[in-house]
Amino acid sequence: MKRTAIILGCLLLASPAMAQSITEKTGVNSVLGVAPATADFVKQVAISDMFEIQSNKIAEDKGNAAEKAFAKQMIADHTKTSTELKSAVSGGKIEAALPTALDSNHQSKIDKLKTATAADFSATFIDQQIDAHKDAVSLFERYAKGGDNAALKDWAGKTLPALKHHLEMAQNLDKQRSTTTSKSNK
Repeated sequence: MKRTAIILGCLLLASPAMAQSITEKTGVNSVLGVAPATADFVKQVAISDMFEIQSNKIAEDKGNAAEKAFAKQMIADHTKTSTELKSAVSGGKIEAALPTALDSNHQSKIDKLKTATAADFSATFIDQQIDAHKDAVSLFERYAKGGDNAALKDWAGKTLPALKHHLEMAQNLDKQRSTTTSKSNK
C-alpha cells in the first residue's frame, strides 16, 4: 500500500500533464470542481460527441417517437459541436490530439444499446443520455470557469446552455417513460 502511494506520488510530481490526466480520468477533478487540462477537455468532448452521435443513431432506429425526436436533435447538435472543436484544433488555436474512436467505456455502452431488447432499450438509452449529459455539463462548467485556453474556455461557456437543455430533455424523456410505465402497470 505504502509502495503504491509512493509510486503514485512520484508520477504526480514527475509529470504535471500526466497528473491532470489521471485525476480527470479517475473523476477526482470532477468531484473537486477542478478544470481539466486542455488536452483532457478536448479528448473528453470529442469522445462525448462521438458517443452522442452513435448512440442517438441507434435510438433513431430502435427508439419510440419521443426518443427518435430527441435523437434527431442530439445528432444535429453534437455534430455541430464536434465540427466546431475539430475546426479549432485543426486551426491551430488549440494544441491537442483528437481521438478517432470511442474509449472502451463508451464503446461498451454503444454495444449495450445495440443488443438491448425492445423492452430494455428505452431505460438503457435514457439512463445513458442522462449520465452523459450530467458529465458533459460538469466538464464544460469546469473548463468554462478555469480552463487554460481562452478561446476554448469561451466556447465551453457558450456551449454550456445547450448541454444543460439536452440534460433537461433527457430527464423529460425519463419522466415520460416513468409515467407510461406506471400507467401500464395499473
